[in-house]
Amino acid sequence: MWKTLRSILNVSRQASAAVALLTASLALAPVLRAQPTGSSSSSSSSSSSPDSQAVDTTRAPRIAQPEAGGSSITLETSEPLFSLATALNVCGYDGGLTESNPVRVKVRDELNGVLAASAAARDARDALCAYIRQHALSDPAHNVAQYVSLSIYITPLPEMATSVDPSDLPLEAAQVVAILPLLRSFADAVQLHSVWIEHRPEYEALIDRIHAPLTKMILDTNIFLHLPVSSYEGARFLVLLEPMLAPAETNARYNGTDLVVVVSPKADPPDAVPMDLIRHTYLHFLVEPLVYTRTSSINRLQPLMKPVQNAPLEFLYKSDVVALVTECLIKAVEAQTMDTGIARPVRPSAAGRDRSTLEHYNAEMSAYDRAAEQVRQRKVDLDMRQGWVMVDYFYTQLGLMEKDGTSLKDDMGPMVYGMDVDSERNHIQKIAFLPQGSGGDVLRRTPRTLTGLDLAESKLMKGDLAGSSEISDAALKANPDNAEAHYLMGRIDLMQADPDGAMEHLTQAVKLSHDPRTVAWAHIYLGRMYDIARDPDDPTVVRPQRDKAVAEYRAALASRDSQPDTKTAAEAGIQQAFVLPQRAATSSGAQSPIPADDDAPLDPTGKAEKDAYRPSAPQ
Repeated sequence: MWKTLRSILNVSRQASAAVALLTASLALAPVLRAQPTGSSSSSSSSSSSPDSQAVDTTRAPRIAQPEAGGSSITLETSEPLFSLATALNVCGYDGGLTESNPVRVKVRDELNGVLAASAAARDARDALCAYIRQHALSDPAHNVAQYVSLSIYITPLPEMATSVDPSDLPLEAAQVVAILPLLRSFADAVQLHSVWIEHRPEYEALIDRIHAPLTKMILDTNIFLHLPVSSYEGARFLVLLEPMLAPAETNARYNGTDLVVVVSPKADPPDAVPMDLIRHTYLHFLVEPLVYTRTSSINRLQPLMKPVQNAPLEFLYKSDVVALVTECLIKAVEAQTMDTGIARPVRPSAAGRDRSTLEHYNAEMSAYDRAAEQVRQRKVDLDMRQGWVMVDYFYTQLGLMEKDGTSLKDDMGPMVYGMDVDSERNHIQKIAFLPQGSGGDVLRRTPRTLTGLDLAESKLMKGDLAGSSEISDAALKANPDNAEAHYLMGRIDLMQADPDGAMEHLTQAVKLSHDPRTVAWAHIYLGRMYDIARDPDDPTVVRPQRDKAVAEYRAALASRDSQPDTKTAAEAGIQQAFVLPQRAATSSGAQSPIPADDDAPLDPTGKAEKDAYRPSAPQ
């Protein structure tokens, strides 16, 4: 009966990068201008009147220390980001230079003059550049991203120190944190803070010009989704503007409960920023809280993951149904609201409005709607062939939502529960996916071939327990302290009715892993095992070890994995003991029993239990 523990494995090891946002509300109002004496500037929305006092900018940047009562949407600049981006420039980073805003060339030329005149400055630069070369990554975009990540967690000059405990830094920032002493020495040698102050007005001017189109995008998005516009002390969406980076490179990442996107304006057209990428990231800010509060419900869509294995998607979206649902829903919103490139007919004015004019206008509108829908449908079809297999379904549901005038928050549950999983799976199986590498998210990522434990994870998702076990076992023979291999083997052992082996491997994963998500979910699986434990002498007798289970759930919460599904699962385990899901009711109303055939093949996605679930028809 331990085979039924496969229902424990309801969340993949890799989930999308999301945070536990308490709401998706936002605040938009007149711009509050920051005084130019501080280290960071912002163009923020506020509930205050236009006569409100200017924000105090002498404190550390808000990206490191958010202010109480601050706006939930902010357009900012950051001196720490400027400092690190400038360091990359003086050390040979020329990406997108010809397309960049002119301020980038001005800063480079000014520093080149200082370096030419000062041997001490050149020595400081050489030490800084040696460090950057030693920590260079093969992918230029990822190489820049690690310094962008670090900039979010450091204070401005002259301190230039981490604003959090170094142990709390994300991995990509932690691996380059030792650059800070070298950066301080270089900044002192070239008077980098003075350079920042000198060019600060140019940054402020960019903020002014970008604020209006950004505000329009935010408002249009929220109007379509019918989400409330209100102030919110909590999660924030921050757009950081940094002209010293390449315009083609957009970085988006979470900083605690803040979603931060870093963009660089182009020189031509003047001050243009990738608004489509900003909007895509903003949709993550709005949609992810709604999706992650329904993780358990979304798991009923797990059967759709099998046909997705042949799609040209990243491994994350082939292994995590919540991540796939999130991205498909976002792409459906983008298709519904896209600029089709077709001119919309102009409604006649009241003065010139008669019956024939209105009839002509209505005919034009009908033609426009048909043509625009054709453009949108082509976009949906392309998304589907690229592997985003639920876009068509969500696109249709969003159209109904718009007609009904309801909000995404209200319709999210019915969308998930109302999906006919079998019908959608059959539809997906007929899709002719595009060749590998032709699809992808708007936020580009480097495609990779699955190898090692990622390949083992993929095999586990496809139901190939033997193949996954073979790779994981080989990894453990090569390195008995391989935490990820222990984590995989623990889950495989659960599916193969070996609770003792699962307990041993998951315990080792907790001891050895430095990945917060692996540690958290190993604790959760251990807690669930304790909750449904059986008497070792009489397996027919349930003998849960509730104290040990609660201790494991609390340990999961104490890990540094801040993703919503982890918090939800751990808190649920603390509040109530985990129980195996019941089968669907039979026609007589009784629960159908769990099959007595313990030798039945197991599905790591929990397909059998999910297929047995049939929700009530929407009212």
